[in-house]
Amino acid sequence: MKKENSWMMNLTPEQLHVIRDHGTEAPGSSPLNYEWREGVYQCIACHAPLFKANMKFESGCGWPSFFSVINGAIETEVDTSHHMKRIEVHCARCKAHLGHLFQDGPAPNGERYCINGIALNFERQIK
Repeated sequence: MKKENSWMMNLTPEQLHVIRDHGTEAPGSSPLNYEWREGVYQCIACHAPLFKANMKFESGCGWPSFFSVINGAIETEVDTSHHMKRIEVHCARCKAHLGHLFQDGPAPNGERYCINGIALNFERQIK
């Protein structure tokens, strides 16, 4: 795991606000909303692979959404901020805040991982 200082040198203040202060980017602001090529979405801080491109779907919520994750890549915990109960999603490797998990996604499991695009890096895979 990288030390906090090395992350600060490589990330923008906006990225740090999301991953460390549990912030949220503006809906519709991420170019990753429009990314549909084959590849892998990685944690912006530690580059751990989190989601495969074929796990992404258009939810219309304004943030990149995924119906599944790479096995073991994320951890969750209950978030009671903003006077509501939600499930917060973190990178399992570095604990960076990524977004939230909702139960309004597509079949078969009905899950929607609503992820801040600013917390992700997209690594394109060319076949």
